[in-house]
Amino acid sequence: MPNDSDAPTDGARFLADVVLTCDEDFSTIERGAVDVGADGRIAWVGPAADAPATDTPVISVGGLLMPGLVNTHAHTPMTLVRGAGDGLPLMAWLTDVMWPREGRLRPDDVWWGMTLGAVEMLRSGVTTTCEMYAYEQAVTDAAREAGIRLVMCPGVMSVVHADQSGSVAGRIDDIARFHAAEHDPDGRVTVGFAPHSAYDLGVEACAEIAAAARERDTLLHIHLAETRTEGDALSAAHGGASVPQLLADAGVLEGRVLAAHSIWLDDADLDIYESTGVAVAHCPVSNMKLGSGVARVPEMLERGITVSLATDGPGSNDDLDLWEEIKIASLLARVTALDPTLMSAQQVISMATRSGAEALGLHTGVLEPGRWADMIRRWRPAAAPRRWVKMHTGVLEPGRWADMIRLDIDDVAFVPVTSPQELIAHVAWSGGSRHVTDVWVGGERVVAGRVCLTVDEARARFEVQHRAQRLAEESGT
Repeated sequence: MPNDSDAPTDGARFLADVVLTCDEDFSTIERGAVDVGADGRIAWVGPAADAPATDTPVISVGGLLMPGLVNTHAHTPMTLVRGAGDGLPLMAWLTDVMWPREGRLRPDDVWWGMTLGAVEMLRSGVTTTCEMYAYEQAVTDAAREAGIRLVMCPGVMSVVHADQSGSVAGRIDDIARFHAAEHDPDGRVTVGFAPHSAYDLGVEACAEIAAAARERDTLLHIHLAETRTEGDALSAAHGGASVPQLLADAGVLEGRVLAAHSIWLDDADLDIYESTGVAVAHCPVSNMKLGSGVARVPEMLERGITVSLATDGPGSNDDLDLWEEIKIASLLARVTALDPTLMSAQQVISMATRSGAEALGLHTGVLEPGRWADMIRRWRPAAAPRRWVKMHTGVLEPGRWADMIRLDIDDVAFVPVTSPQELIAHVAWSGGSRHVTDVWVGGERVVAGRVCLTVDEARARFEVQHRAQRLAEESGT
């Protein structure tokens, strides 16, 4: 493609061989155009022949333009511990390797870990990431400098943040101040709250944190039902009730909740998710690597539960390539059920784009019903009324941020194409990060010709290597 790395960021028309909008109709536009305004939002999408007159630069990028991918659950600074503890079960992996190393982190370590991870994600087409981690200021500063869109959910863990009485009130206050300073729904950074898990913090502490999130109408992000036995002690102490039931009874699930993993759920738990509007961050590669289990994703989708895709951290995956999740999520569901009709190409691509934006609740506020062109309905039938929310990203349509990626489809993996459905199938099953050539976030080009323009990648690799070596030596793991 032409070298347009110097293309203006104050508005332009982008011409592509194909535009895959990922809207509700999954529109595929041959010889399409995407108009981006000076504000970084999409102004118009459609066939180039029908495009309105424009006085902005016209940039022919060729290839396929589609929305940037949305990674809904990551611990990206764990690039510093990538590959450590391989082969251990989850709790041993956490307590014997991960936490001893992470306990020696400094803010500058986290900044470099996030920076290197942001390069990896941007180059693979991930334009939005939801981070559950401590050192939230370092993570946010690194993400902002790299240019990736961030949903920052500062983590709360008992081993770090509870005082001698078991209270996490101080940590809640810290996150509330961080939210007040950094949360910007009309910008690139939004802020939520992230209790690590009910088995770590207990139900009461999770309820305190959830109340703080609801007070600010922001996201609550939590690990839930990741392994078969993680909730056994908690359930036994409460008469055998499941952890989702305990959280629901305590009001934890009443707000905007994103539950990572959600593997070990029975029918009653799925009823709870469905009735409360809990969204799921599905992490199939991490779940398989740690031997955690297979989530009931087809049943969730059938119930209308919002399911998004996520990599988890680079310590348990071990990469941040969401394209792997797109392919494996569907294949895992099909082979488990012995049913090749489950989870179509459209469904899994949507999970990585439109559903990811919905799961994260990237919105500008409650809108009036009826304006279907630029909104997605979220229905919370239990404790909350119907909400109409305008999504910021995940679809190429007017009003949303111009978070876009270009795929090189002049490649053997995209031949032949005899119908739009075949092209969509190629994107899901044959496509991958190797086909991502260019990336824009809010109309700003951050990757050109497979090179990240915002970060000195060689320096980031050097810094992470040497800092990881120190962490390994200091922890003795």
